Amino acid sequence: MSSNRRTPAVPRPSARRRSPADFVKAFLAFLALVVLLVAVPGSLAVFVGWPLPHTMPSFEMVQQQITVDTFIHILTVVVWLAWAQFTACVIVEIKAAISGVGLPSRIPGAGASQLLARQLIAMVLLVTATAASFAPGLAQLGQVMESTNNPTVAAAQQTPGSIASLQQTQLAQAVQAQADVQSEQAVHTGHTAQGGDEAGTKFYRIQPPEGRHHDSLWEISARHLGDGRRYKEVYELNKDRVQPDGTKLSEASLIRPGWIMEMPADAHGGDLVEMPDAAPKVSEEVRQQIADYDKSGDHHQAAHQSAGKSDTPTTEISVPARHGSASPAADTQAQTPAHTAEASSSSSSGFGLPEALIASPLLAAGLLGALGRRRRMALWQSAMTAVAGRSGMEPPVPTGTEADVHDALLVGADPGAVRFLDLALRGLSAALAGANRPLPVVYAAWFTDADLHLQLAQPAGQPPAPWQQGQDQTFWRLERSAASAYEGIEPEDAAAPYPGLVSLGTRDGARLLLNIEAVPGMVAVSGPEGARAAVLSSVAAELATNGWSDRMTVTVVGFGAELGALAPTRLRHLDSVEELIETLGAEIQHRRGALGAAGHDSVLTGRTGPAQHTRWAPHLVLVAGEPTADEAAALAELTSDSGRLGIGCLIGTGSENQLPGATWDLEITEDGRLLAPLLGLELTAQLLPRAQHEAVVRLFADADPENDGPEPTRPFLVDITEQGRPAVYARLVGTYEIIGLDTPDSERSALLHEALALLLLHREGVHPRVLASAMWPRGVTEEVRDALIERLRVWLGSDETGGTRLRTDDTGRLTLAPSVVSDLDVLRSLHHEATEGRGARSARVRERLLTDALDLVRGPLLADRTEGRYGWLAYEIIDTQLPLLVADVALALSAHHLEQGGTEEAIAAIKSALAGSTADERLWNELLRATHATGDTDRVRALAADLLSRSGARGLPPRTEALLDELLPAWRESAAAAG
Repeated sequence: MSSNRRTPAVPRPSARRRSPADFVKAFLAFLALVVLLVAVPGSLAVFVGWPLPHTMPSFEMVQQQITVDTFIHILTVVVWLAWAQFTACVIVEIKAAISGVGLPSRIPGAGASQLLARQLIAMVLLVTATAASFAPGLAQLGQVMESTNNPTVAAAQQTPGSIASLQQTQLAQAVQAQADVQSEQAVHTGHTAQGGDEAGTKFYRIQPPEGRHHDSLWEISARHLGDGRRYKEVYELNKDRVQPDGTKLSEASLIRPGWIMEMPADAHGGDLVEMPDAAPKVSEEVRQQIADYDKSGDHHQAAHQSAGKSDTPTTEISVPARHGSASPAADTQAQTPAHTAEASSSSSSGFGLPEALIASPLLAAGLLGALGRRRRMALWQSAMTAVAGRSGMEPPVPTGTEADVHDALLVGADPGAVRFLDLALRGLSAALAGANRPLPVVYAAWFTDADLHLQLAQPAGQPPAPWQQGQDQTFWRLERSAASAYEGIEPEDAAAPYPGLVSLGTRDGARLLLNIEAVPGMVAVSGPEGARAAVLSSVAAELATNGWSDRMTVTVVGFGAELGALAPTRLRHLDSVEELIETLGAEIQHRRGALGAAGHDSVLTGRTGPAQHTRWAPHLVLVAGEPTADEAAALAELTSDSGRLGIGCLIGTGSENQLPGATWDLEITEDGRLLAPLLGLELTAQLLPRAQHEAVVRLFADADPENDGPEPTRPFLVDITEQGRPAVYARLVGTYEIIGLDTPDSERSALLHEALALLLLHREGVHPRVLASAMWPRGVTEEVRDALIERLRVWLGSDETGGTRLRTDDTGRLTLAPSVVSDLDVLRSLHHEATEGRGARSARVRERLLTDALDLVRGPLLADRTEGRYGWLAYEIIDTQLPLLVADVALALSAHHLEQGGTEEAIAAIKSALAGSTADERLWNELLRATHATGDTDRVRALAADLLSRSGARGLPPRTEALLDELLPAWRESAAAAG
């Protein structure tokens, strides 16, 4: 290697003459070891003797009186155990010092004892002849060493906090620095022996697991090559070579401690990146293993060949190359979702929200969208059938855990990401169909704020524009800005090509979506039961509610029966694996026959081109209970061809067991890390923990009017008398206007108005993190959020009592004082007073109140809202509530006028409400009754014809047909004659 490319050598520290103090320390350390190892057990044996009973314990022995001797014997047993533990620590430390390889093994529960043993051994070796040969660098304990090169990375992965004291840290630094000196000299010697060849061979010996997980090719590459994505180079150099234990590295294997890895020539990082002929001091056995392994391979092969250039299918999930960032750190920062950054920045607010949901933008968006649809449907059902008297009222407001979960969904949801993913996939499907090309098999997708990477099972040629080739031929990439080319594509225009994509977790700001449908076999998830259940719940909930799928069936086995509330048409539950095998066998047989009859090689063929009308829907199976050996074998046989048939299977297994026949093995750890051993891939898992799982289910259950849930929320009512005139009045129904406040700074006016509107629509309170995510969907710092809240507080001012109009309740949510009122609040109050208050006892008062209420309706909600703002309204149900409330007012006023004989006034009231709610069946039926009351049959017949023309192919609703049969018996003949 040329000198200009070499890392500057670390100057060898000058030798220091040992002082008398060093010998005194060594002697005292030796004396302490003798006392602890010999004197302590000797004293115990002489003065106390055998502390345990000489006979088998009996019941009479338990009944004996406890004496001082009893306590002495118990204390003696404890001291013996402590002595045994310390002796083990001394043996381990001496062995490590003599071998000079890696860090000493850790004795369980012996942190302080092992540290003491390590320090005593170091002091003894400090003045012995073996110190320089077996443990280089120990003589520099406590000294400061300066290096002219960049810091190297320790080869063994260390758990934070594993170094228990400053002395141990200094010892490790001294050993590392001295080892770097010798490693650099070894590299220089190797290069000199090779005549200046820059491709010197280096090796890495896999260390035992340190902490919570095994080493991986990705982490080795990150430490010693500077980029984890170069793991493929290491894999290519070492695949199929016999390791010291007789096994081989293959695509589906986990690297094991004791294996040797040949490294690319530019590897760096300390004494564990070794030259075969000039390694640092290691045992003769390890040196021989490296030499034998060196002979088994060709160091000069081209390690930079990409695995994606092969035409054979791969079963790997690779991390895509990242674009547009100067460094890994900058890349991670740039592609971390904004709402996640906001979540972390706000975690110290004192009013926390479930972080698992905040960090799951696609899942949160799906759940919120499904919950909104459920609530709108419930409102319509309540209005049409008057279930539980909830017509025109709000659904129950979440409280407690449900409120926190709902707020976390609002903070975490990223509807823009869901829209981009759906557009990108449907656009790709349409483009390939237009070019008469089949859909490629996609194993996984990596999704970031900037782009989408699809990993193909095998090369499929150039992708259609605006898609681009990724890092190799098995990656297709689409930048987020380029997805605008697909604007206008609707679900009916192109099928969802990969509905089985589901989020598993994140790594460096990129989210991994696994295509469960395409996996050629089963996927096993092992780990602790609670963490495993959280993974399966997350997968089931996202599959049931995601926005990039069409039809699908999600079958959960052994868990999640209550998840059916999320998507009754998508999700079904089975009790046992045995029942699953029976139903799955019949379905697989049917799919094989149907594909053969249609001439398709896979379900993907039925989603594009002339056959896309079939749109083969996937069937995704999630099993929580670990199957028996026979059941696992049956499932493996059934799913051996599942990828072609559109059937995916994800099965949870115990932490100690591997599922026979599984294509991929995933492991979830207690702390939420998802490991894919075949790649050394490690993710921060996407989870739906038990508490949040139950809260989500309750949110959906409470939205169902037929369930015995909490009482519906009474609307926020205001004093509508002259004495109740508000201090601040906002008009939201129609053009947005504010009365009672000075006009704010023009630069911040739009933001303040939007924040006030959000608070006015949520009189129960808004969490500060929800407010921030609504105002800045792509994220904001805590300081900016707090500054907005303070400006809003100053702008709203104080009441006559001196209290601020913007307040914070006991849960940390922001609320408005009763003196801040909107026209929507007044509208609800007028309707309530007219139907349940004074208006219920006086017809004149009722007419006045209802007329005033209807006069408040000046148009749709926030009619002049700024484009690009108020995106949070997509998750609100006000767009359904307001038309229903206006319809309730109009219906009540119409009924009043009909009682008084004012048919034309009744018709006018109904028509004013129909202007904003043309789909409300109640209004049309009431209009028919009012028109019939005029006695003008022609007007009734014209209205019936208008209704028929509006109904289209669906026809009239059954109740409307029945009403027409009563009011206009010959309407069907007239409709038939009119064609």
